[in-house]
Amino acid sequence: MKSGNKIRDGASRRIFLAVNAFLLGVIGFCCLAPMWHVFCCSISNPGELARSGGFHLIPIAPFSFDGYRAVFGYRNILTGYLNTIFYVVFGVALNLLLTVPCAYVLSRKRFLPANAVMMFMVFTMLFSGGLIPTYLVFVKLGLIDTRLSILLCTAFSTFNMVILRTGFLAVPDALEESARLDGANDLQILVRIILPLSKASVAVITLFVAVGIWNSWFTSAIYLLDRGKWPIQLFLREVLINNSQKSLEAGVKASAESLATLVKYAITIVATLPILCIYPFVQRHFVKGVMIGSVKG
Repeated sequence: MKSGNKIRDGASRRIFLAVNAFLLGVIGFCCLAPMWHVFCCSISNPGELARSGGFHLIPIAPFSFDGYRAVFGYRNILTGYLNTIFYVVFGVALNLLLTVPCAYVLSRKRFLPANAVMMFMVFTMLFSGGLIPTYLVFVKLGLIDTRLSILLCTAFSTFNMVILRTGFLAVPDALEESARLDGANDLQILVRIILPLSKASVAVITLFVAVGIWNSWFTSAIYLLDRGKWPIQLFLREVLINNSQKSLEAGVKASAESLATLVKYAITIVATLPILCIYPFVQRHFVKGVMIGSVKG
């Protein structure tokens, strides 16, 4: 009888694993196929690509790298990359500098107003001042067309703070009490105990902020007037909207229409590839950190 149950259990598990693998494969294909399509189009023959339509899983021969040559020959692309790297590095640093201490204070049980402060901060997630009041404040402060305006717009996120606070709450109180008996202050407890044990949460916040800044263009379009301060995504938007060769420098021999089509795909790969290369290195922390607070026991 037991052997029969084992056989049925084994068969059921194999069926479950097979169906699970199939469904995950379909989902993975649906996620990767669009990016693969864009890559194939970016190295396809520009003339044939402009005349053809539909979905491409194989580049159209003969292969052409005119789109990438045009993109990297466009001097503003390098400027956009450097600006985006600047905004990501300093934006993430500023966000963590403000979010980590706030999450630590609100996660301490001895801080009595913690619940009231949390309710006030969560309220801002539902109701905000809006774009126009924020713009007027920036005008009064003289922050229009400055890099600081972009950094301040991403300096703090209540959603990220809640995630980080949840991660800090998972650290046993006994560790803090033991550290205090040894004479440690709050800064030492945060740096030497809380943060090392909350690497997953910090990695999640870092990834959220970095991807958000990398993909952001609307804030820059509102507050930045100088093209020399534009991020890469704003130049990408410009090329996609113009859909012509007028936003590219001369030097690539191809018709304006076919080259513009090729450039749209090439610049998409150029803009998204760096962040895709970084994600696998933080995926383990991301999966662990995003599950914090999902199970209680």
